[in-house]
Amino acid sequence: MLLCVSIDDYPLAVVRRAYGGDGPLIVADRPDRGRVLAVDRVAREAGARAGQTVTQAVAAARAEVAVYDSAAGAAWWEELLDALDAVSPLVDDARPGLAFLDMRGIDGGPVQWMQRARDVLNPLLFPYRLGAGVTKMSARAAAYVADGTICEEGSERALLAPLPLKLLDLEAETIERLRLLGVERLGDLARLPHGPFVRRFGPNAARWHLLAAGTDRTPFVPRGRAVAIEASIYGEGRAEDEAQVAFALRVLLAQIAADLERCGKRAGALTLEVELDDAQVRAFEVALGSPTAQERAMLEVLRAKLEGVTFAAPIVGLRLRAARLEEGGEATTLLTGDDFDPQTVALTIARLEAALGETVRRASTRDAHALEERFVYERFEPPKRELVTSSSHGDPAEARLVPQLRLLTVSEIEVRMRRGEPAFVGTPPQAVIECVGPWRVDAGWFDVPVSRDEYDVLLEDGELYRIYRQGAHWYLRGAYD
Repeated sequence: MLLCVSIDDYPLAVVRRAYGGDGPLIVADRPDRGRVLAVDRVAREAGARAGQTVTQAVAAARAEVAVYDSAAGAAWWEELLDALDAVSPLVDDARPGLAFLDMRGIDGGPVQWMQRARDVLNPLLFPYRLGAGVTKMSARAAAYVADGTICEEGSERALLAPLPLKLLDLEAETIERLRLLGVERLGDLARLPHGPFVRRFGPNAARWHLLAAGTDRTPFVPRGRAVAIEASIYGEGRAEDEAQVAFALRVLLAQIAADLERCGKRAGALTLEVELDDAQVRAFEVALGSPTAQERAMLEVLRAKLEGVTFAAPIVGLRLRAARLEEGGEATTLLTGDDFDPQTVALTIARLEAALGETVRRASTRDAHALEERFVYERFEPPKRELVTSSSHGDPAEARLVPQLRLLTVSEIEVRMRRGEPAFVGTPPQAVIECVGPWRVDAGWFDVPVSRDEYDVLLEDGELYRIYRQGAHWYLRGAYD
């Protein structure tokens, strides 16, 4: 289950926290000729709206105008997200003012989880609301209904039906178009026929329709974590010659390399701070040729950077920090081209087969009429030397993105024809935007005969599928990535 933390009109909450007060308030991005970001309840009832100019909003509601400090807002939001780490290690930062927590594996239930969240959020002085649900949409809707609401699985559609369209984060123009059609609530939207609605409002409308009906396929994306990797030496004597400094740097780099390895990171640069006996501090930015976690490679670049540098006083402290961190370890190969030895490859394969208990094979493709016959597995043979050492550099202009067909478990689907080709596919039916085919497959004369017509269809939601007709039935064969 997911826990939703929602702060309505986050810029307004930031301004209230910074300046206090309870009078009518309009929050803008800048004081002169600015745009309104948020308004409080009193200003809204007087006619002020987000998106208006400051002049329009002030004319509608006699309210104080405050400028939103985006830097402070971002810093306070990060502080709030850090506090939520105490509730769950998986936090999805949807946007400032909206976050989701994955509570799978966390002891307790929704009531206990919300109490833990309140314990860490109350000291931050933000007006938040909590909700729980099995999907992001249901958890957010629960928080919108009332603080502490829990949406049980299976009750999503009923909970969403009376709620306004703004929960879909639609543009104001789109909401106005829907209102002209008599659609003002999520339940009204869910009752619309899927196909005609998507054709009228575009491919994104398919997602709106599913969300309004309680189906949310939005993935949970945990926020990244900032990792500070540094090591320092202070108060352990004075270094007055190059050998002492080099030894100290090796000690620091050993710690840095170990931390990088532990975190699965590589450093693209190093920052070295040198504190001298006369209280001066000198800083050096050392760019590495390529991101690395190897101690020796970092030491060589660092020593080259310091060659010829003279310090006016003995060194009493060093601080080394890894910067420009990237994911992953060192990019290495099992066997390099220069050291390629067929005997070594054969020995490696033999060891793998002994460990696995089966022959090492590799997948390849071949020309075949039927899709299921195009993929074969053959015994792995060591490549010839020239194939490993040679390299080809094609023209980048000739490179193009080719969709790859991903075979799925064959399943029967509904297809409606028009003028001899598929016009609607699936349940609920989706219109076919483009259709290519048919390709007749006739195979298996000496085994089980196969005879079918295959088509590639592009549907109105943007998905591209391979379908086929066999006899009087239609089947889904694969999807293109």
